[in-house]
Amino acid sequence: MNLSWQTNLDRAIDGRAKQVVAVRRHIHAHPEASGEEYRTSRYLCQLFGEHGLNPQLGPDGRGLIVDSCETDCGRIALRADIDALSINDAKDVVYRSRHDGLMHACGHDVHAAILFGAILALVDLKNAEQLPWPTHVRGLFQPAEETATGAAEMVAAGALKEVQAIIALHVDPTMAVGTVGLRSGVATAHCDELDIVLTGRGGHAARPHDTADPIVAASQLINSMYLTIPRVTDSRDAVVVSFGRIEGGRNSNVIPEQVHLQGTLRTLDTEVRKCSKNKIYQICEGIAASSGVSIDAKIVHEIDSICNDAATVELLRRVSGELLGSGQVAQIPRPSMGSEDFSVYLKHVPGAMLRLGTRSPGKEQTPLHTVCFDVDEEAIAVGTKILARSVVEWSKPRIVSGQSPKIAGLAK
Repeated sequence: MNLSWQTNLDRAIDGRAKQVVAVRRHIHAHPEASGEEYRTSRYLCQLFGEHGLNPQLGPDGRGLIVDSCETDCGRIALRADIDALSINDAKDVVYRSRHDGLMHACGHDVHAAILFGAILALVDLKNAEQLPWPTHVRGLFQPAEETATGAAEMVAAGALKEVQAIIALHVDPTMAVGTVGLRSGVATAHCDELDIVLTGRGGHAARPHDTADPIVAASQLINSMYLTIPRVTDSRDAVVVSFGRIEGGRNSNVIPEQVHLQGTLRTLDTEVRKCSKNKIYQICEGIAASSGVSIDAKIVHEIDSICNDAATVELLRRVSGELLGSGQVAQIPRPSMGSEDFSVYLKHVPGAMLRLGTRSPGKEQTPLHTVCFDVDEEAIAVGTKILARSVVEWSKPRIVSGQSPKIAGLAK
């Protein structure tokens, strides 16, 4: 009996399911912070080497670039991220993080395992001569997504050389296993990271009149931004300012010299983004003048929104519907206010990011970036099949009128 390539591909993925889950659990148990992903990179490099591939370590030995073959030709890239967050893992599972204060709380371990499984399955079918046409894929295991610097590093290292399109996925604990979400156009927010240092004049807590208190100024600054930015923005435009880090002082009876704040500004509209930045600087200037505290405000990282390519989204919609049923493929109604430096790749090549449901049926979700975050591992095979099938579909030859056959992903 002649089996379809989809059936053969799914069987290859199912045959490696335990291995891929083990890779996910290993990475989850051994998280590394952004900029420090050396062990994870070497671990994946060794795994691919054991399967006859020749991976290339990314910049400074972090991250990985893996080609399914070494032929010089156009190809599609699949991207996963590999860094963890500075969060304590509170789960009671065998693969709980072994590094205090570090945890894969955003699913990057799952993304990496899915990409690993997709590449191996495609290589399995290629070696068995079961692929319907030539298929060339590059896997990008990216460091430093959480600090929004890794994508640019990978691009600078040549990650997109000969790449014609790119696809990624992200776990979504609000959606059940066996479902996916897609959206054409703007899918995430612009994100600007705020770094603000307030420098005053310290002193004894009993004599605040002899000081210029940076803690008071910092509290006024945060309150002013939270209250003012939404009030000067059209209520129909989304804008979110949040601070996630406040550092200042070491003693209860000492007013410190300095306070350090770090946060984010998230917007969907370019003009709203520009106006919100200007307003932040104006607020800083006003509070500095009234408090006698100097305020140095900087935007240290700027990430544009993901804008998904319509043709790539349609490909993912078709592939996901064939695998799961069209009723399991949801249209994401509005952009997320989260951010992703996957947008950096999309400045160079068309592509799209898919949302992968990871919540166990009948169970409450464990939100991203929380101490108990986890996924239903049944979602790993689903994501692997979608990525692998999408690579084959993208590579499908088609006839361009009056010309030779071309690869579907390359023909314009």
